[in-house]
Amino acid sequence: MDPQQQDAIKQTLDRMWTKFLSQTMERVAILEDAAAAFSADQLSAEQRQAAHAAAHKLAGALGTFGLDRGTELARELEAMYYSENDLTAAHAAQLSSHVAEIRTLIENRK
Repeated sequence: MDPQQQDAIKQTLDRMWTKFLSQTMERVAILEDAAAAFSADQLSAEQRQAAHAAAHKLAGALGTFGLDRGTELARELEAMYYSENDLTAAHAAQLSSHVAEIRTLIENRK
């Protein structure tokens, strides 16, 4: 692929990033709310399902935009929210730190 093609692809991805950024941040907010609810021992089944879906969608999208670490973190969150019996109090800090790192990656994408 020549540099002109690479530049065209980068520009297209940048436009897509801008277009979908608000939706991406809404998914991050869902994960933040779920992590806070879990820490307060108030995570509902609906919040858990929403967090699982948001993590799944982020895992698929972030890698497209070069945020491979974000994809890894989102996959871990997706797995944690998958089974309601697997989350323990020990996961509370991990849920929050993963989401915080995802937010930072998104906010620092150039």
